Amino acid sequence: MSSGTGVEVGALAARSRAAAVLRVKSVATALAVLPAACAAVLWAGAAGGQLEGTGWEAARLSVSVLAVLALALAGATALLIARAAPAESPAVPVEERAAPALYHLVRELAERLGVPAPAAIALTPDCDSWLEERGAAPGVRAQVLVIGSPFLWWLRVAELRAVLAPVVAGTEPAAEPTTAQARTFVRGLDAALATAGPRAPLARRVLLAVPARLARLLLVRCRAAAADMERYVAAACAERARKVDYGRRITAQEQVGLAYAGWDRLLSRVAVPAWRLGRWPARLDAGVAAALVELSRRDRLAADEQALRLTEPPASELLEEPELADEAASLLAARLFHGERGGAWRPVSWRDYPHEVVERLWRADAVRLGEVLGEKGRPCAVARVLEHLTVSDSPPERVGVLAGPPVREGGVRGAPRAAGYVARTEPEIFPESPEEEADRFAHPRAAALAAGLAARVAREETADAGAARASEGVYEGDGGLPLFAPPPVRSGVEVLADHVTSLVCCAAVDAGGAVPGLDWLDGPVLLVDGERVRDLGARVRSLVEDGDSIPLRRWLARVGVRVG
Repeated sequence: MSSGTGVEVGALAARSRAAAVLRVKSVATALAVLPAACAAVLWAGAAGGQLEGTGWEAARLSVSVLAVLALALAGATALLIARAAPAESPAVPVEERAAPALYHLVRELAERLGVPAPAAIALTPDCDSWLEERGAAPGVRAQVLVIGSPFLWWLRVAELRAVLAPVVAGTEPAAEPTTAQARTFVRGLDAALATAGPRAPLARRVLLAVPARLARLLLVRCRAAAADMERYVAAACAERARKVDYGRRITAQEQVGLAYAGWDRLLSRVAVPAWRLGRWPARLDAGVAAALVELSRRDRLAADEQALRLTEPPASELLEEPELADEAASLLAARLFHGERGGAWRPVSWRDYPHEVVERLWRADAVRLGEVLGEKGRPCAVARVLEHLTVSDSPPERVGVLAGPPVREGGVRGAPRAAGYVARTEPEIFPESPEEEADRFAHPRAAALAAGLAARVAREETADAGAARASEGVYEGDGGLPLFAPPPVRSGVEVLADHVTSLVCCAAVDAGGAVPGLDWLDGPVLLVDGERVRDLGARVRSLVEDGDSIPLRRWLARVGVRVG
């Protein structure tokens, strides 16, 4: 099948499914006016001297009441659908004067594809690109090309053009009348349900309960046809885009997958810790590029290939001021995934990240560990923790905090990873019971301390999540679900190991033998003589699980930390 034939077949199939969506609308309209038509016939018969009698009179009244109710419900539903504003994805608009080269690339691409060019361009802090109908002016909506901001910093110009070709090709079906009407109808139904959804005020939900139920019924009836329509549209767009940089697109998709992996890792390992401290990294997209360059450097098989493509200019050079665009997208990412935190919310540069974020995280953990051990708002000495966790003949000491639920972790603590210890990244299918977890410790004191820390962190993270949800800047999906998936569960061993490692890192920094650092792939790290420490995690685990402090004592002595 030729490319032109494939485009035509896909377009025809999409129009047929769009017509099926509109038939649902037509059937609903017909059902709404049917009682009114029947009532008109009955009243017309009575006016002509026909259809008289008690039975016909009762029928006229009943059908008339039914017609009024049907028209009222239909009118309320239609008004709800018409007035509901379709949701728009959060994005940073890019004016043409701020990116003339990018606009030129998109328009040239649309010309080569033979489709209308998008009216505007916007950036989103995500590894995806799509066309979205947005309000360009009061009562006027236009197609906007939304581009994932990490793409601009990682993809080369030719790769970006190849990746955007199928997306830009979607402007033609968006302008086709039948498809456009079907999409508008489905978007209106979806927006109507959101207007009267669970997050709406109670009075509005009660008032719009019946119209919302009718809108949901219509959406269910046309959902399959709408999904098929979008699949056929995507197939037609992909077929049309085959004539533009098809070979380059195949290789560019590999880089898209890398960008997604780098973005996800940077958010969980680097951005989330900063957000929880009220700091937002101002150059997330540049950080993604740096992380992927570091990944390619470590992968010897791909190093030569990546070195060759990195000699080409990145797509971010299509922007007049890429730093400002990166900062705007980074701030939007923080608001989307975490929510703004008042006056303490401020940007942090990558140069200041080790001291503004990493060291503060470690010291917060050290203070928490000290408080659970009975210290008043200050970290305890490393010597006390070593003595407390080392196996001896002394009786167990009870920690004054009850055990709590396991705490969730999404790369926030950072110190274990700084020391070469990588926490579990997958949730346990069968979590350990408190008794089973206690068996992993060599001494009951360690189990009690881990339980106390877990309870303390769980309370703090619950309060933190509530503050983020109450923030005006945070964005949540349908049903109030956060955009960021909940992190996996940490065991008490991991919680205790995190805090002990943080305390040790603080002691090493205070002794002058180490400094906090940042690894693009693993997040916070501890640096000694400019080199990343990689063996501290195993030494801390030996203390926490086995009660053996000798390996950790030797390491502390080597970096100049005195523990008595």
